[in-house]
Amino acid sequence: MRDRTAVFTVFAINGLALGSWASRTPALAAQVHAAPGVFGLALLGASVGMLAAASVSGRLIERAGARAVVAGSTLLAAVALVLIGFAPTVPLLAGALLVIGVSVGLLDVAMNVAAVAVERRVRRPIMSVFHAGFSVGALAGSLAAGLAAGHGWSPARHLGVAAVVAVVVLVFVVRAVPGIHPEHAGDSAVPVTTAARAPIRRPVLWLLAAVALCSAIAEGASSDWSALLMTAERGVGQGAAALAFAGFQLVMALTRLAGSWAQRRFGPTRCLAAGSALAAAGLSATAAIPVAAVGYAGFALAGAGLAASFPLALSLAGDVGKRGDGAGGEREIGFATAIAYTGFLGGPPIVGGIAQVTNYGVAFGFVAVVAALILPAALGARRARRREEAALTVES
Repeated sequence: MRDRTAVFTVFAINGLALGSWASRTPALAAQVHAAPGVFGLALLGASVGMLAAASVSGRLIERAGARAVVAGSTLLAAVALVLIGFAPTVPLLAGALLVIGVSVGLLDVAMNVAAVAVERRVRRPIMSVFHAGFSVGALAGSLAAGLAAGHGWSPARHLGVAAVVAVVVLVFVVRAVPGIHPEHAGDSAVPVTTAARAPIRRPVLWLLAAVALCSAIAEGASSDWSALLMTAERGVGQGAAALAFAGFQLVMALTRLAGSWAQRRFGPTRCLAAGSALAAAGLSATAAIPVAAVGYAGFALAGAGLAASFPLALSLAGDVGKRGDGAGGEREIGFATAIAYTGFLGGPPIVGGIAQVTNYGVAFGFVAVVAALILPAALGARRARRREEAALTVES
């Protein structure tokens, strides 16, 4: 199996896990008898786990290699899906979500490091295609969740089946995932560049992380709360509500498949700017117009707008971490991912809290503003990168 196919499939496995449990949030909330605000605090468990894992994942991948981290984290995610399905109380659900957060945090960084390695090998900007794999997996997971809910499957039964599917697919593809062991990390002959600086000292990485952060908040809100918005305020059933997230992921996947062409044609900054405007418009319409059809359309527009944001931010972070030997970028991708996961950390309770005090429409209005902030962050990152390159030219 080619490494491109294997990495695409790993992204799909990650999306499958998310789509499976995120689309069952109404059933999970009912299972643990949680109001929106309390359920938002339970979702905080996943965010804490993701942030903690992402903050150390770069170093771990440098030592063990991406393939080993992909395998271990996927197996852990399968266990977590089963725990989520059987959780009877809010504390136990929060604990299960903490476990899946850790697994996803490790898997996200490892699969993006592997994707950057493939991207460098083929010398084409194909990161968005890999992230389309995530959307395809999330779409499959959400559609399966809609069928499971429509046929009365409990979360335990449904998520147990999803866990088995993830493990079986992993067994077939894991050996083709790039190992990514940095052979020259300690070679003194490797030219020193700005990549030698700690990520925390580089403004360009903070701004790219801000792009990923805003995207994470908007994408996470659409994942965690779209079904609840559609059931609570648009009057649709649980099975139909899952289609909102499915439409979001379908349009996102199709847009990401065209992302390589768009990036070559227009450049990454223009892609980020156009996506920011489109996502903000879609989420604003969803928030302001209390019609179910508009909600579906708004989430679809948001999927198109957010499609490029996260993959481009991580691809650019890996690029600014590239060393003179052609390797590198693990720490930079881990840094940007860790910052982005603060969006998953703060997003669920903020959106849940706003919905508790007001309604889901107002909460998604806040999310639309966050999506609009991707534009200034992307422009700032381009300027900061140019300043770094100019400074490096002066030094040499």
